[in-house]
Parts: sequence; C-alpha cells; structure tokens
Amino acid sequence: MTVERQTTLRAPVTLDGIGVHSGAPARLCLRPSSANTGVVFLRKGLEGGHEQLIHARHNKVSATELCTVLGEQGSASVATVEHLMSACAGLGIDNVLVEVDGPEMPIMDGSAAEFVEAIEAVGLVALGATRRYLKVLRPVRVEHGRAFAELSPSESGFRLDVEIDFDTVAIGRQRKIFDLEPVAYAREISRARTFGFMRDVEQLWKAGFALGASLDNTVAIGDDKVINPEGLRYADEFVRHKVLDAIGDLALAGYPLLGEFRSYCGGHRMNVRILEALFADRANYTIVEAEPAYAARAVQMAAGAPMPAALAPDLH
Repeated sequence: MTVERQTTLRAPVTLDGIGVHSGAPARLCLRPSSANTGVVFLRKGLEGGHEQLIHARHNKVSATELCTVLGEQGSASVATVEHLMSACAGLGIDNVLVEVDGPEMPIMDGSAAEFVEAIEAVGLVALGATRRYLKVLRPVRVEHGRAFAELSPSESGFRLDVEIDFDTVAIGRQRKIFDLEPVAYAREISRARTFGFMRDVEQLWKAGFALGASLDNTVAIGDDKVINPEGLRYADEFVRHKVLDAIGDLALAGYPLLGEFRSYCGGHRMNVRILEALFADRANYTIVEAEPAYAARAVQMAAGAPMPAALAPDLH
C-alpha cells in the first residue's frame, strides 16, 4: 500500500480583498510550509511593526460571534479564518503559512472559491512525512437550546450532516449530507456564499460588524426573498455554506478528521464547542496514520495531477 504523505503548496500565492466585518483592505500570502507544522497564521501589521504567529487550533479561538477569531482580540488576532481553513481542509492541504497584514481575512466573494482557485493555480506538493488523522472513538455532543452538534465514530473518511431551519420562506429547512473529498468539495461546497438578513444590517453596523458586507460578497435576504440580482449559485446554497463553515471550523482540530459530524441549527460557536468536548477526554479520540479512501484524490493532486476548478452551479 502506498503511504499517504502530508502536503503543502507548491509555491506562494497572494490574494487581496476587504474584511467583511471591518471593511478594511486585507492582503494575505499563502506560503509553503514544512511537514508537521500545520496551518499557521503570521499576523503582520501590529503596533511597532511586530509580527505574531498564531496556530490554527481550537484552543486559540477567542471569539465565535458571526465569524471565527484566532488569537488575542485587541492585540494579535485574525478574524474570519473559517473560509480559508475550509479550503485547506477541503483540498487536503496539511501545512501552510498564512501571512495576513491586518486583523481580518479578506472575504473575497463570500465563499471559499477564490481560495480554491488560487491554490489550484500553484498546486500542491507531497512532503516526506506521513499524514496523521484524528479518529473519533466515542460520540460527543453539545447542545444550546434547540441547536446541537455531535461527533461520532465512522468506519472511514469524514462525513458531515448539517441541517438548518430558518423562519423565512427564502431559506426554510435545509439539510446537506456530504462526504469530504477534494473534487466534491470544489464542485459542491466551495462556491456557497455567506448570507445575512437586511433586517439585521443596522444593528450589525452599530455593533461594528458587516461594515464590508455587500451584494458582491453576501447573499442578502429581504422581505423573504434573495435580493442579489444573480440569485443563488445552488438551490440550497444556505446549508452548503454552513457545511463550508463547519469544515473550516472543525479543521481547527489540527488534523483531518475520521468521523461523522452532525449539527442542527449550529454555527461557529457550536462547531468550536464540539471540538472542546472532543478534546476534553483523551478516550474520545486517537491519532492514527492511515490512507482513507476519501483522501486519495489529495495524494494525486500532490503528485501533480490537475486540481478541479470550481464548476458551474449545481442547481437541483
């Protein structure tokens, strides 16, 4: 059996945009990194020209209101990391250094598609170290009101079962079951955009959120309908974006997951809480070296096979 190896980027890539909450310009550079380093953010632009490394791990999360924030708020932090984390996990990237020059990641078009395209442009390279996985051994569950999130053992791969339920006919109740692997991620998940309600805009602005939100990076809902002139990219784009977010937040485990994730009316807070519950007891998980079937495509890409581009909308 061919032993699967860890991956990193073949070459650096730079992206520019604005922060969806701050509205401030943001630039990030993704750089190749060595084996067993994981995803690490280098927060630049700090007072006095200082820089700070922030490891992308669940115990570095400092806030989960409307986005996921890593590091110490008010000093060295990076907000809205979930979409890039999702792209890295979705495409099977184990190690990357993420240089960002401000307190928030660029929102791009509100999805992970532009991150996928940038990574596709440079490709992946296999490293000498064997890939390690976090295997769920026992079910864990967290609840908050009617919402819940749970992780349970699985025979192979990583499956997500995400359900949302909004009191508007524009969304309603949607459910998506998705087995994580690179080709399917690029096609079915990466293009799903973040969304928000017009009724909440003024309140969000007063709280310092959504200052950079627009129809260019957010699916906006008003009067029980989508107001973006182009409409939706998928008929169930809302739940697909929740899957995208969950993949990114759960990547903060620090290893690819082997297990099944289930959530109902969840979000960033619940995603991080389920990781906290998982890591609370060492009997809940183990670290293994394996070659799950779902990751085989990542190995092919690391060896030089073409990565799939984000495909046309899958309206069904």
